[in-house]
Amino acid sequence: MSGSRKYTVEEHGPRIRHFLEPVLATAHLELKFDVVHGRTLHPEIEDPHLMVLFTGQDVDLLLANKAELMLALEHLTLEILGVPSDEHALICFDANDYRVMRIEELRMTAQTAAERVIKTGDHFQFNPMTSRERRIIHLALRGETRVKSESFGIGPVRQVVIYRADMPAPTNIVLKPAPRPRRDDDSHDRDRDHGGDRRGDRGGRDRDRRGSGGSGPRRGPRPRNT
Repeated sequence: MSGSRKYTVEEHGPRIRHFLEPVLATAHLELKFDVVHGRTLHPEIEDPHLMVLFTGQDVDLLLANKAELMLALEHLTLEILGVPSDEHALICFDANDYRVMRIEELRMTAQTAAERVIKTGDHFQFNPMTSRERRIIHLALRGETRVKSESFGIGPVRQVVIYRADMPAPTNIVLKPAPRPRRDDDSHDRDRDHGGDRRGDRGGRDRDRRGSGGSGPRRGPRPRNT
């Protein structure tokens, strides 16, 4: 199976080590990592060719603020390797099974939000997420015919909205700002994403929406917070 994979430990492992090892040393991070063949409990959501697994005393720092540092290292590594954006999910960084737990958390949250939307008729708006996490929300709901999920906004404020399938897509979305981490020992979690635009409209919606939205305006209650 590995022979049919574009990204292999044999070819890309040394390149990853050549970049990451001096970065970690320069940052004085007590971390070790192994480059291994990809494995996942949820192949329908992501099925990586390669995984970079971290261990060491500074793993907690790596996973702080919704794994912000780990995801930043992942993004830089993908850029160094020249991985196209549509193939970013084929190389994943992880530590302490963070990725598995995050997928489960997002799937459960998506189902709970969908049930609320079906019951109340009000749309549900998530906080800003990365493209990978938005994709998990969309895939978690792809079998649910009573609701639709759609991404609004551009860059760091891009976020998923769930609404009833028998209603038009909401037009009164007020995008939530991307949270900023506190500069003290009690830093709050934050979501991260790329780019930057603060307004959400039909032109700013993702192409990864599930299903087609209805037409016509809908005025309803203000978006709910997650």
